Amino acid sequence: MPPPTTTPPPAFRGHDDLRASLRRALSRGTLPATVLVHGMPGCGKQTLALWMARTWLCTGAVAPCGRCNSCRLALRLEHPDIHWYFPLPRPRRASSPGKLAEALEDARHEKLAEFRRQPLRAEGDTEVKGIYLAAVLALRVHAHKRPAMGTEQFFIIGDAEYLVPQEASPEAANALLKLLEEPPDGSRFILTSSRPGSLLDTIRSRALPVHLPPLAVPVVAAFLEEECGADPAAAGRAATLSQGSIGAALGHLEAEGVPTAERNRSLEFLRAATGGRRGDAYKAALTFGPGGARGLLGLLAALQLWLRDLGAAALGRDDRVVNGDELPFLKETAARLQLTPDRVAAAVDQVENARMLALGNVNPQLFIAGLLLELEATLDRAAGR
Repeated sequence: MPPPTTTPPPAFRGHDDLRASLRRALSRGTLPATVLVHGMPGCGKQTLALWMARTWLCTGAVAPCGRCNSCRLALRLEHPDIHWYFPLPRPRRASSPGKLAEALEDARHEKLAEFRRQPLRAEGDTEVKGIYLAAVLALRVHAHKRPAMGTEQFFIIGDAEYLVPQEASPEAANALLKLLEEPPDGSRFILTSSRPGSLLDTIRSRALPVHLPPLAVPVVAAFLEEECGADPAAAGRAATLSQGSIGAALGHLEAEGVPTAERNRSLEFLRAATGGRRGDAYKAALTFGPGGARGLLGLLAALQLWLRDLGAAALGRDDRVVNGDELPFLKETAARLQLTPDRVAAAVDQVENARMLALGNVNPQLFIAGLLLELEATLDRAAGR
């Protein structure tokens, strides 16, 4: 049987000053045992976490050298002392905690194999996922074992906000908290999150926060041209829509990608909330099923961007509009509704509150209908009277 195909990951882009600072802290041994890397979706948080682990475990003269045995294993996602966990769909037919833990571990290894084959992944996923208690308990068992190759091992928990599953049970987060309160010798933890406010306060208080800002749009565009072979026009458009996120930009390159679909559908939401016809809100809501609200998170983030663009158009700041191809619609809508900055800001806050509610067990149909009616009342002064 031939060995599985492995594609080397692309070189890390940007954040040179931040990485230099982290490299110094790692070399001096002053980095705390728990770090929380936070930033917008797709900006490279988990890539940075893997880079930090690789840098610490490198045995070359200048870390990470990319040539030593430790670096080669890490680049292939095969290092026995780098354990990467991330949200996964709940396996079906896992009737007991033991079977669930086994199924989740199998799914994690399948996903790692997929990452080896295709390191470049578009940001955006509508599956309902979580980091379940069974996975955290398995992580705790690993953390209390000795490292396989050296004196340290890393546990990377990507998208750690998913520690609180859809049923809003804090068990997984609390199980991790117990581990972070008394970390075993030789174990280090790197959490990543696009919504650090969703984590337990007690978890955040035990981690050093590291903010990863968006990349400059030209850096993202250059990446798409060099790594994906995108033509300059498509790369520039995708980079602009991504707002500095390589993961989102990869999705915007695809005509059928999740970010493209979410952008188009969230525009329909905006039209429904500003068109003056309440029936449009109900029609939009009925396109969803009765479950799976967590799959709406990317859609709601895209809607927030449309609202910010609407606010920029209302202020005459056409240069700040990201979705420039819809500028005529945005300007007409802003003028018709006589929009003011405070109403736009209130609408953005309403969507942010809705994103937090979507983490719970809500009915997407009722949820979307209620949100669109609230937005109509906020944005349309006549409807709000």
